[in-house]
Amino acid sequence: MGNADFECVHSVAIPPPQPFVKSLKNNLKETFFPDDPLRQFKNQPPERRLILGLQYVFPILEWGRKYSLEFFKADLIAGVTIASLAIPQGISYAKLANLPPILGLYSSFVPPLVYAVMGSSRDLAVGTVAVGSLLTASMLGEVVNINENPKLYLHLAFTATLFAGLFEAALGVFRLGFIVDFLSHATIVGFMSGAATVVSLQQLKGILGLSHFTHATDVVSVMRSIFSQTHKWRWESAVLGCCFLFYLLLARYVSKKRPKLFWISATAPLTSVILGTLMVYLTHAEKHGVQAIGHLTKGINPPSITDLEFGSQYLSTVIKTGIVTGIVSLAEGIAVGRSFAMFKNYHIDGNKEMIAFGMMNIVGSCTSCYLTTGPFSRSAVNFNAGCKTAVSNIVMALAVMITLLFLTPLFHHTPLVVLSSIIIAAMLGLIDYEAAIHLWNVDKFDFLVCMSAYLGVVFADIEIGLILAVGLSVLRVLLFVARPRTKVLGNIPETRIYRSVDQYPKTNSVPGILILEINAPIYFANSSYLRERISRWIDDEEDEIRSSEKTSLHYVILDMSAVGNIDTSGISMLDEVKKIIDRRGLKLALANPCGEVMKKLNNAKFIETIGKEWIFLTVGEAVEACNYMLHTSQPNLASSEKPEKYSSNV
Repeated sequence: MGNADFECVHSVAIPPPQPFVKSLKNNLKETFFPDDPLRQFKNQPPERRLILGLQYVFPILEWGRKYSLEFFKADLIAGVTIASLAIPQGISYAKLANLPPILGLYSSFVPPLVYAVMGSSRDLAVGTVAVGSLLTASMLGEVVNINENPKLYLHLAFTATLFAGLFEAALGVFRLGFIVDFLSHATIVGFMSGAATVVSLQQLKGILGLSHFTHATDVVSVMRSIFSQTHKWRWESAVLGCCFLFYLLLARYVSKKRPKLFWISATAPLTSVILGTLMVYLTHAEKHGVQAIGHLTKGINPPSITDLEFGSQYLSTVIKTGIVTGIVSLAEGIAVGRSFAMFKNYHIDGNKEMIAFGMMNIVGSCTSCYLTTGPFSRSAVNFNAGCKTAVSNIVMALAVMITLLFLTPLFHHTPLVVLSSIIIAAMLGLIDYEAAIHLWNVDKFDFLVCMSAYLGVVFADIEIGLILAVGLSVLRVLLFVARPRTKVLGNIPETRIYRSVDQYPKTNSVPGILILEINAPIYFANSSYLRERISRWIDDEEDEIRSSEKTSLHYVILDMSAVGNIDTSGISMLDEVKKIIDRRGLKLALANPCGEVMKKLNNAKFIETIGKEWIFLTVGEAVEACNYMLHTSQPNLASSEKPEKYSSNV
């Protein structure tokens, strides 16, 4: 560049001041309404706004107008198909939650109807899930013994479902869905795999025909309970369970290899129930140690609003159960809904989904249902069956209603071992070892989070596993904030582009100038670290200069392109850094601070301290200005010099 003369025409602007109320309004809007849900109401007459509001709360009013006979045919087939899966799964998962089996059918009747009216996903199939059932059994089982007080346990389950619904609906109404995002993908993979492992091991009770079993969920307690009762194992039950499990896994394998034969896997659980029931009925296997479901109450859901327990001494446990199960069911349901929405190229509103999940659990708690969400297995069957809208949930609910009204006596002889086989087959599909391998290959810390959740659930407790995984995820977020990346930048040859010397080894360092990039907002949590890290970069650069014959250091440029915000602690840190640099006889320059940062630096009078002439629009301009000063001023005056205007002939 030599002694070229050029003028810096552009400078970094300070945003015009905004009234406090307007600024607060914009910040709140960006925080809670990033998708701008009220945009559709702008410039609309009152009547139209009312219609749009009703359609927003009840999406069925929007897509229902376009519904056709062709759609109904597809939804009818899908609804009947998922009903064949929902009925045996519902009974199985209710047993897993230590609740009467009939509650599994109740929970597959009312909640799907609510979701069909309020949900925004076309593919989600609503029902109970194994993890939610296990959490309910584990957390409520700690305070109430199901064998000693089954009525109280049942009432607490209804109340926990109500609190789960209230929590989910509140998250949606107050636009707090980002809280669920703390359940990272790695956390969910590890937690679901761990829960699936525990659930599968617990089903050995049914496979082996044991009548007494531990209520603990850790693998050590489960295995101790199994092997301490070897004299009570029933070979008849074990043979029957293994046969049905083999059939279910074979059906899934065939459907996976040939997606068009998805119906084989979808109908396999109901087929197993029918075959198992006939076998027990014809052979009187109940007399030979094969346990059966027994009597199921006939009729649709009875009201349970009077069964809710608000004055119970166990209310704190019930609220905790509701919140934990609510978060887990939300994370699973929304993730499943978004996955299938991506395949069909449409959008679902996460906050609307939370409200829909919340309402179906609130209504469900008053109609003898327990926790429901959108399970992956059922939704996958719904998707593969070619569903077009949420009407498939209505069809499924009607099929379950017919079962409740007329067919429940047929399940009297259904063996529990078949239900255990159905649960194990479903759970094995949730142990996603391929995802764990992918996490190891991509991000070792995510793999650590995943394995922490898995091992915590399997060897300690479901709550401990979840807390451990969420804690590590939050710790990582804090580390990203408290320990942001800082990089030394170099010049890519024959360009004015400056990039990390680690990422681009062929970049050239600029003699006499140290360019540092800060890759995070500057807050109280990282200001001390950044001050120390910048000082260390300067020390390292000066040590390298002493050991070589490089030009001595005169300028330090901070690239602030990635600094989206700064607080008062961050501004104090910059002031301290400037003083440290001044004491060393160097000069500090800033490159490309954003509008929010410039506004706060201006309000704090830091721009006056550093001098506006030392704030540049780009790193390239900052380097050219510093180079100009190096070639036109005495090196030992670097700390007091100011860049002069000059015209470019480059």
